[in-house]
Amino acid sequence: MGGSQVNQALVRLYFEVRDGLHDPVAAWAKLTGNSQQYAGTRGERRVPLDDGTAAEIAAAAIVHTAAEHGRERVAALATSPLAELVGGLGGAVLTEHPCAPEQVLGRRFGGAPRAEEWARAAYVLLWGENNRLARTADTPWVIAGRYKGQKVVAIGTHPTRLSDETLVVRPGTDGALAMAMGHVLLKEFFLDRTPFDAHAAEFTDLPFLVRLREREGAYVPGEATGQVCDRLSLYDREGPDEAVEVLLPRFDDGPGVLRRGVPVLRDGDELLTTVFDLLLAGYGVVRPGLPGRWPDGYGDRAEPYTPAWQEACTGVPASRAVKIARELGVTAEKTDGRCVIVPGRLDTPHADTAYRAMLALLVLTGCGGGWAQVGTAGIPLVPYLCLHACGEDRSDVGALSWALAEGLFARRTSRSVLLEAVRDGWPMAPPPRVLALPRPIYPLPPDVDLLIGPDDHCDLAPPSPELVGAAVARLGGRPSPAGPAGRAVDGRMRLLVDHAWMREFGEALPVYRPPGLGVPLKPTQLVRNRR
Repeated sequence: MGGSQVNQALVRLYFEVRDGLHDPVAAWAKLTGNSQQYAGTRGERRVPLDDGTAAEIAAAAIVHTAAEHGRERVAALATSPLAELVGGLGGAVLTEHPCAPEQVLGRRFGGAPRAEEWARAAYVLLWGENNRLARTADTPWVIAGRYKGQKVVAIGTHPTRLSDETLVVRPGTDGALAMAMGHVLLKEFFLDRTPFDAHAAEFTDLPFLVRLREREGAYVPGEATGQVCDRLSLYDREGPDEAVEVLLPRFDDGPGVLRRGVPVLRDGDELLTTVFDLLLAGYGVVRPGLPGRWPDGYGDRAEPYTPAWQEACTGVPASRAVKIARELGVTAEKTDGRCVIVPGRLDTPHADTAYRAMLALLVLTGCGGGWAQVGTAGIPLVPYLCLHACGEDRSDVGALSWALAEGLFARRTSRSVLLEAVRDGWPMAPPPRVLALPRPIYPLPPDVDLLIGPDDHCDLAPPSPELVGAAVARLGGRPSPAGPAGRAVDGRMRLLVDHAWMREFGEALPVYRPPGLGVPLKPTQLVRNRR
């Protein structure tokens, strides 16, 4: 007997069926015809089992499920020992982290750079509640980098002694600080001077043209045309040839909107502008001659997203926000993008908007490889929220929409929207038939044939990935490994997430959504951009 533990009812039934059929996969197929027999005993007695048989059970379940129901119905949490195996077979690798990195950096984002590469970075932002994790004995990388002159700035709700400098922010307001830093970067590194223009033109979607849709006497951003402008902005040095007012979300003031101007060009009856011009409008970076209401400067507290405005939200002095933004920009310029953000858990319903605002800082400064999030390289991650989609709730997802939404989600529940996303082919994980997780997730999803995990509520303790992989190959039903997922258009990083469902939430650009009561559901967990 090895170290494996298995549900007593499951192993008894499995032996009975396998001894008669002499085929583990056929045995599992028969068992799952009435899996309620043992699923109802979850949480009861588990008995020891030799490691080889435990791996055989897991492999038989994976092979049968992939062949009968589809590879995406085999799922593993990204931190599970079986995650790499499941992902390599084309299964769903679930994550508790937000999906903003894949939306912005591309679907092949795999959590670069590796931890040992942190030491080679010149500037590191430890952002969120992972600051203490970087101090554990098995991850000394940030400390190693400081010996080489690396500067470490910790941003979070609690101070830390690891960093050279610490910004203590109020809980849930990280996005406000990131927006203010983006305001500074756009003003000083794109308008006052242009060290990152060449990178932005080649590697980001900033020069992409976007259609504007007329709405309430002004315009709102529509879909991207796929055309690339020959420059970042349609604004000439002498001023815009033609400009219109656009409406943009303002989540810090209830259902309010921002009225800002962008330069445009005409394509027949359509008005077009660039992603860069929309970004400047969203961040409130003023240029002469454009309509709308704009901040007076960094010290304007009334208009988002200035350094002084964020001070009232986060408690971080405006001067320090400006200082950190300048350090990030100058370091990225001098080191060719060797700046890293190590994201921590924000644990707020609006966390994805905050992460996108943080990611925008890396995209703008040419540090697209500097998002140090744990992931599985080359395997798309999907949020595990979809596991709970089978449980009906009374939430009105339409309440999350912004003031100018089209009503796509009005009076819709999160369950119906999630299942519609799966039905329409978005890369979400439908409720799995086989699920491997490193620790319990409650409520456990219903109708799972095999639940692999260390908790007593699971059917099977996680077998060795090597043994399971060998058993899958031996059983002869190994699905072909999944090919790499597609990247963003032209391999560019995206700051405009171009999908109607994203615009329904007013989140086509990085924005700040303040903390507060509401439906505990991230809009970006509902849909994922598909290119």
